[in-house]
Amino acid sequence: MLSVKQDLLQALAAALEQVAPGADARAAFESPKIAAHGDFATTAAMQLAKPLRLNPRQVAESLRTALLASAPYQRWVEAVEIAGPGFINIRLKPAAKQQVVREVLAAGARFGCQADNGQRVLVEFVSANPTGPLHVGHGRQAALGDAICNLFATQGWEVHREFYYNDAGVQIQTLAHSTQLRAKGFKPGDAEWPENAYNGDYIADIAGDFLAKKTVKADDREFTASGDAQDLESIRQFAVAYMRNEQDKDLQAFNLKFDEYYLESSLYTSGRVEATVSRLVANGKTYEQDGALWLKSTDYGDDKDRVMRKQDGTYTYFVPDVAYHITKWERGFTKVVNIQGTDHHGTIARVRAGLQAVGLGIPPGYPDYVLHTMVRVVRGGEEVKISKRAGSYVTLRDLIEWTSKDAVRFFLLSRKPDTEYTFDVDLAVQKNNDNPVYYVQYAHARICSVLAAWGGDAATLQGADLSALDSPAAQALMLQLAKYPDMLTAAAQGFAPHDVTFYLRELAASYHSYYDAERILVDDEAVKRARLALIAATAQVLHNGLAVLGVSAPSRM
Repeated sequence: MLSVKQDLLQALAAALEQVAPGADARAAFESPKIAAHGDFATTAAMQLAKPLRLNPRQVAESLRTALLASAPYQRWVEAVEIAGPGFINIRLKPAAKQQVVREVLAAGARFGCQADNGQRVLVEFVSANPTGPLHVGHGRQAALGDAICNLFATQGWEVHREFYYNDAGVQIQTLAHSTQLRAKGFKPGDAEWPENAYNGDYIADIAGDFLAKKTVKADDREFTASGDAQDLESIRQFAVAYMRNEQDKDLQAFNLKFDEYYLESSLYTSGRVEATVSRLVANGKTYEQDGALWLKSTDYGDDKDRVMRKQDGTYTYFVPDVAYHITKWERGFTKVVNIQGTDHHGTIARVRAGLQAVGLGIPPGYPDYVLHTMVRVVRGGEEVKISKRAGSYVTLRDLIEWTSKDAVRFFLLSRKPDTEYTFDVDLAVQKNNDNPVYYVQYAHARICSVLAAWGGDAATLQGADLSALDSPAAQALMLQLAKYPDMLTAAAQGFAPHDVTFYLRELAASYHSYYDAERILVDDEAVKRARLALIAATAQVLHNGLAVLGVSAPSRM
């Protein structure tokens, strides 16, 4: 049906040029809000009415005549109808809708994907401080980032997944001091325990392993503890390596891999932070005031200028961010997407201002940002706020252990990133239609069960005669399948993996309705093969969509 749609769009473009030469009217289809109105709709007549100084329905009549005279519309279209002030509704013949089944079966896992476009995109996400386990907010970010990467991949992009490790600054020192206190025998609640220390049981675990002189390995480092509770530097290095290893385990439990881990500390040791500041000073984009160095960020749309270097000589946190993003640009990533919490909203203007001010030709909207809210967790009807392991929040691994990786991914992707979300643990483990991930996975498993009962070679279904697929339920399901490629494109452009979850639920509903309306394994061989081809195509699209979300498509449940 994709080829059918392209043929019809080309014919519409030709008709528009015939009716309004040189008007550059765009040939585009919409989905009618009411299915009974047709399969495609176009508002082109209303758009052209004003420049042509004609009534929209007059323009629509001219377009309708031109369309009906074209070969594609004669071949694939059952009716072209004018409605309301000038809407043109198009009803397809069953044969047109049936084409999507062949296209899905032929493309398989590549259905909905675009050819390689030769472009690269870097997506930075999770980027948690190595000071504690990953919490559910990191989990939402992990699900979002991975799904957005997968969406870009479907559109032909070469995708680079990057984790920015904030292994420098005050929080790392707090981690080291908290671990040192534990190593010396102090614990939360003691008079010696500071308010800003980390309280989770994991701190005691780090201290115990440090005293035992253990060796810990992370993805880029290996460190053996000295065992000396007075050796704060050894404690710091051991604690960072320990937490990086722990976070790796969290990510592995989520089935998530990164192409690169970029260390904040490397920006200082390599001189990149100093070089960035020097470039900004040389470009006349800074000034000294009250003993501090300021960036003229108001020159680039910020609401006020920002301090870069404080009176004590240390840099504010957005300065290494600017240096880091310069490395992204210099590595050839002209398209960059950052997935971050909404608490980072205030940094966007100052980071973009710094990037424009360095004079490297970095555009004003670089990088793109996707901001997400935190997640509330409800279990047994009550909000869960504390994990013993973490001390003050529910961890990602807690959520996975209580439910499953698939449920966590699907649920965390089921709303727009910037909307509040409550994760209902009890709902996530239910095996009924109220649980959205179960509902979608069950549709796939149900199809696999029918195909297994048939026992034939699914590859032979590509050549099935599909003419029997003319019932309302079958046509509705085929139209739903045909929406998949455009949905993927729109979701990628809008950084909107929640669109994929909505689509999959609608596709599952269409399949369940079809299954209830028509028996698949009938005696008539031609009818049976046509229906098997349709459900095999449905299973493929369900599988493809779930893969974008990082969710499995089980064959049995």
